[in-house]
Amino acid sequence: MKCDAIVLAAGRGERMRPLTDSCPKPLLQVRGKALMQWQLEALARGGARGVLVNTAWLGEQIPGYFGHQFGGTNQAPTGSPERQTSASVLHLAYSDEGTDFGYALETAGGITRALPALADPFWVLAGDIFAPDFPFPELAVQHFRDSGKLAHIWLVPNPPHNPNGDFALSADGLARNEGVLRHTYSTIGLYRHALFAPPYCDIVAGNPHGTKAALAPILRAAIAHDQVSAQLYTGPWIDVGTPQRLSQLNQSPAT
Repeated sequence: MKCDAIVLAAGRGERMRPLTDSCPKPLLQVRGKALMQWQLEALARGGARGVLVNTAWLGEQIPGYFGHQFGGTNQAPTGSPERQTSASVLHLAYSDEGTDFGYALETAGGITRALPALADPFWVLAGDIFAPDFPFPELAVQHFRDSGKLAHIWLVPNPPHNPNGDFALSADGLARNEGVLRHTYSTIGLYRHALFAPPYCDIVAGNPHGTKAALAPILRAAIAHDQVSAQLYTGPWIDVGTPQRLSQLNQSPAT
């Protein structure tokens, strides 16, 4: 079974130290759950069936915590303090970059490594964001298929730590590299395999040589050729990138 989504969970979490010295960032606790559990629950509600997680730093802890099945009567993993029910069961697979290469491959490198196991198109999201209500709608997947674009990304209002934003949004729903009003990339998007092939990416699918590569240059090149659509998401969203943000999130009331 091809996976519907990849959750990016391989980073070292330098800004989150010392918390990440012994715990990978996706397993840090947010309101009584591992941070990545919020993403998995949202994907399950959206109807995903298979999710691939890439790992590197302390990567063995993530499959050790979540196992290979998430959902149904096993909605919460063994290590979680709470259990829920869900109609959807996620089958979890892992791309262990730490074992395979001894280092993380960065975003595009990790995606190309996982590409043979991913459906086309597929969801991409970071394992260290908090977006509990994002719907992962199947209708968005269908619209994206019909559009012919190489990527569709969700933008969010700029948080204090990124006041200048990343991308602008045109009136006809295209992402722009420049613009007066810029928004922050949420790290949530739909992608086609073709984006990770020439002329935008020269890494062979499966990335057998362990090439490190960032996503931003590939995405910006595709945006310059009108190949990336976008929309604004205004639901709860936090980049849980520092101990201070994690503490503030845990102290804020749930909505």
